[in-house]
Amino acid sequence: MTTTLGLVLRDGVILATDMRATAGYFISHKHAQKLFKIDDHLGATIAGRVADAQQVMDWAQVEASLYKLQRGVPMPVRSAARLIANILFQSRYMPYYLQSLIAGVDSTGPHLFILDLLGNLVEEKSISTGSGSPFVFGLLEDQYDEGMTVEEGKDLAVRAVHSAMERDAASGDGIAVAVISAEKGFTPVSEDEIKQILNGSKR
Repeated sequence: MTTTLGLVLRDGVILATDMRATAGYFISHKHAQKLFKIDDHLGATIAGRVADAQQVMDWAQVEASLYKLQRGVPMPVRSAARLIANILFQSRYMPYYLQSLIAGVDSTGPHLFILDLLGNLVEEKSISTGSGSPFVFGLLEDQYDEGMTVEEGKDLAVRAVHSAMERDAASGDGIAVAVISAEKGFTPVSEDEIKQILNGSKR
């Protein structure tokens, strides 16, 4: 019960989520963390049960750190996605209630993967998860282009999540966005910049 999205762009990757956590019809938290930094070049979003997601993200962060320490290079994005897919698959009989986007930039370029609770792993160029995703897909299919710059992608991501928040009762209470690029790594977008995009000052 949330809205997340990921976009592969010409010069990086963008992840975005809303910030509302629900328990049935009850809004249990208005500043839930659904966007995670796994490493300097790697991030993830989560949709599903918060406790399950937090545990899986903790494992991913530890494994990415160990990989870099042992090999002297960052973990490839595909390897990080496969690691999490394996964790989810091994727990398929008592599954983690989790759908996740894994995204980042490595030596082969920008990548975005979607995983479901059974560990199915698919690479995408643009994707959305959660109860608000039908509203996001309408905007992405009309306006997304892989050749977009990060600035154009930020504008689209913010407007897409905001559109879902306007129509989906399980999404709301703010937007979190991060840009991942080869030059700057994982960089959260400030609340002020998000407000500026919503106010139309960057269109």
